[in-house]
Amino acid sequence: MPIHQSTASAQRAQHPINFGQKLSLITDHWQPRVVAEMNDYQFKLVKISGDFVMHSHADTDETFIVLHGQLRIDFQDGHVLVNPGEMYVVPKGVEHKPYAAQEVQMLLIEPRGVVNTGDQGGERTAPNDVWI
Repeated sequence: MPIHQSTASAQRAQHPINFGQKLSLITDHWQPRVVAEMNDYQFKLVKISGDFVMHSHADTDETFIVLHGQLRIDFQDGHVLVNPGEMYVVPKGVEHKPYAAQEVQMLLIEPRGVVNTGDQGGERTAPNDVWI
């Protein structure tokens, strides 16, 4: 007996994900959108601009891959600049604050269910598991 897949999962399996096309559908900042999953990890596209909140993720690392713009990640003791085509992994438990002087488009890789504001919560907390 054949196994049937839903239309959405079959489509994801048969077509590559085009970051530019997906990013064109995102109109708001600081609202990550899931484009794929691998095991328990989600790949999320996001546009950011301006300042975020200092926060940490006690149980997981967080990967930032910059596609467009320049990302600055502030820490308690300094910062790192991440340019297009570069990535940076913030280790679990490390307080950090993303910042973009001009719009940055990036890919985040993190486990399913991770809250974007980590341990801080607040008005910048985005809904989880929103697919685009």
